[in-house]
Amino acid sequence: MESLKSVTGVAVAMLRDNIDTDQIIPVPEMTRSTEETHERWGAGLFAYWRYIKDREPNPDFILNKEPWNRATILLGGANFGCGSSREPAPKALRGFGFRAIVAPSYSGIFFNNCFRNGIVPVELPMATVELIASQVEASGGAGLVTVDLEKQEVKAPGGEAFPFKTPPALRAMLLSGLDEIDQTLLRKAEITDFQSKDRSKRPWVYAPGLES
Repeated sequence: MESLKSVTGVAVAMLRDNIDTDQIIPVPEMTRSTEETHERWGAGLFAYWRYIKDREPNPDFILNKEPWNRATILLGGANFGCGSSREPAPKALRGFGFRAIVAPSYSGIFFNNCFRNGIVPVELPMATVELIASQVEASGGAGLVTVDLEKQEVKAPGGEAFPFKTPPALRAMLLSGLDEIDQTLLRKAEITDFQSKDRSKRPWVYAPGLES
């Protein structure tokens, strides 16, 4: 998995509530290709809104306009990522270029999947998200936003800093770029030592010939 410590960039506001995973990446987009690339997933992001028909850009959709087509931070509404548990939703957001989402609340599964796909989902009150969005829009996108996972802080274009919290285990995973399996393997020596000692104390637990 990818690591992320901090991201500074253009933030795009999509403040509607209940943006679900089928809107983030429709089912037809998940079956278009078997390629596991950022380009493949990113092309399907918000396909119902982003295209008029097959891959013809909708000129009215915000992600088809400058500078929002270069956004790396998404400002969303409540219950972002609700609906099905499909992991291609954060894959599509990451494929487009997003590294952070700032919204009042998320679907639990989507929230967890973001960390595993190189995106930090930040929870801030709606009034704070709207304040950041108003500053970004007033600047025409020139006012950049910073999401710092190390400091657990969002910095608005106006200079205000807003603290946030993330689950410690998921934060550690994203900072290090190591998933649960990778983190477990870092402690392989400890695990092996425990198994060796435990085998001598409780040999009946271990099947004959079982490797420690």
